[in-house]
Amino acid sequence: MSDDTLVDHSGIQRRRLLQGTAGILATGIAPFVHAQEKIVLRYLGTAVNQDKAIADKFKADTGIEIQYVAVTTDDVTKRAVTAPNSFDLIDTEYFSLKKIVPTGNLKGIDTKKIKNADKITPLFTKGEVAGKKVGDQGTAPKKVIFLEGEKSKKFSATPTQFMTLIPTVYNADTLGIRPDLIKRPINSWAELLNPEFKGKTAILNIPSIGIMDAAMVVEAKGIHKYADKGNMTKAEIDLTIKTLIEAKKAGQFRALWKDFNESVNLMASGEVVIQSMWSPAVTAVRTKGIDCTFQPLKEGYRAWAAGFGVPATLSGKKLDGAYEFINWFLDGWAGAYLNRQGYYSAVLDTAKAKMEAYEWAYWMEGKPASQDIKSPNGDLLAKAGAVRDGGSYEQRMGGIACWNAVMDENEYMVRKWNEFVAA
Repeated sequence: MSDDTLVDHSGIQRRRLLQGTAGILATGIAPFVHAQEKIVLRYLGTAVNQDKAIADKFKADTGIEIQYVAVTTDDVTKRAVTAPNSFDLIDTEYFSLKKIVPTGNLKGIDTKKIKNADKITPLFTKGEVAGKKVGDQGTAPKKVIFLEGEKSKKFSATPTQFMTLIPTVYNADTLGIRPDLIKRPINSWAELLNPEFKGKTAILNIPSIGIMDAAMVVEAKGIHKYADKGNMTKAEIDLTIKTLIEAKKAGQFRALWKDFNESVNLMASGEVVIQSMWSPAVTAVRTKGIDCTFQPLKEGYRAWAAGFGVPATLSGKKLDGAYEFINWFLDGWAGAYLNRQGYYSAVLDTAKAKMEAYEWAYWMEGKPASQDIKSPNGDLLAKAGAVRDGGSYEQRMGGIACWNAVMDENEYMVRKWNEFVAA
């Protein structure tokens, strides 16, 4: 089995692998209950990040109730811009901040009130993994994580006391392949448009993500080098779409998929042998006993990241409750829970303390599993001896080429993308 991630960084619901069970929660920690009034925090985000087990465990530990408000990725941004009083905590992608922060609807999170703020991975604060810079094209978190002040509508290029979002989950995407049908090594994004696989490839039909996958291919093929794949000029958008349309007309694509299950079925049936793919989809193919790989490529990964934010109007007990939740989230239990799904958590030290040594070795160090690897609810994810696709945290996250983004020319890009879909 492969590692598994659940994030829906596109607004499309992914397969729900984990449901909270009472067994996970039986930790024996005596709950701390607020004496006066019951606090309920309205948590706005996509359904896939809103895990019942996390809400249940937090309530058991603190007495504070989480009320999930589940909407699509686009609607998370819309609500933050138009109805900031409709939630107490927002879980959103870093790329949405360019739309939200200028409205003044987010309060800078005071890092002096966040116990583990200094332990947040430097991938977010400095754009580094193991002391080395990673690719920052697109909306790299380090570009948008700091505000000039608590009430500022402007990002700070240098670290400050106030953060826009405290990171929750992040990961990196690549191509999925059927090694049993390809029968040779695959190490470049360029292979997606290789005529050898004519009629047996597929690309993700979500414009802002699909075009970045396409740009990875265009660059890998030596057609063009982008200044920023996550913020193309109109001429670059034209060139990228022209390349896709030519490939489509030549019969390169079997499908343009939008739905998680569609990507699984295309791969499992063998109709497609190489495509844009999410890690849990690769796992789903493998659970059918079919060989499938989440393939590391020499040009690197396209990464994504989400985080918690607080509305500017939040105050009093609710604000205290929001800080309590964020602090609890970084304290290890939630991080370990997310790491066991193939996500990466914001504070690695605290998550490690709540994981078994063999789990950490498999998920984070890229070592062969010394025993079977299971999800938090007991599903088998990898058998003893298996190694996580892409290897260790440092190999994977150290190999980022670009980040999910919303371009300045987004409307033009979507119009051009639709021309490709219709071609």
